[in-house]
Amino acid sequence: MKRIPRPIRLVRPIVFALGAGFALTSAAVHTGTEQAPTIVAGNAVKWGAAPPSLPSGAQASVLHGNPGKEGPFVLRLKFPAGFVVPPHQHSKDELVTVISGRFSIIAGEKVDRSAFRALPPASFVNLPAGTSHYAVAETESVVQINGIGPFDITYVNPKDDPRAQ
Repeated sequence: MKRIPRPIRLVRPIVFALGAGFALTSAAVHTGTEQAPTIVAGNAVKWGAAPPSLPSGAQASVLHGNPGKEGPFVLRLKFPAGFVVPPHQHSKDELVTVISGRFSIIAGEKVDRSAFRALPPASFVNLPAGTSHYAVAETESVVQINGIGPFDITYVNPKDDPRAQ
């Protein structure tokens, strides 16, 4: 009987130990709560009326989560040309990405048309919670809002709140 050299005899137990370690690690990481990925093709976005907290004329599509409930969400908004969202605040951070159009977000408590600076598509804006700001769509524009719900809006001037009209 031919004797197997010692280093080769150690390979099998080492490979077995590594395989068992990977299997145990994978089992420990798997929690059973994983969800399938959310994939929404651009041509599959379904638009509907925006929430009543926005002036009429805007459209909305929830791509992920629920902005009205606790947890992460992704919301797209489509605004017609000339649309203005009056000065307002949110109780949580608002993360905005301009998808298309000529869209401006301006910090402040009063609309100042001289402050408009259109953000080109692919622009990103982080609005920390409590930041007073307003938005203007110079042309038809689409923006995406990412955040943690529940998402709220409080108008600086309560008379601007469409829910009160």
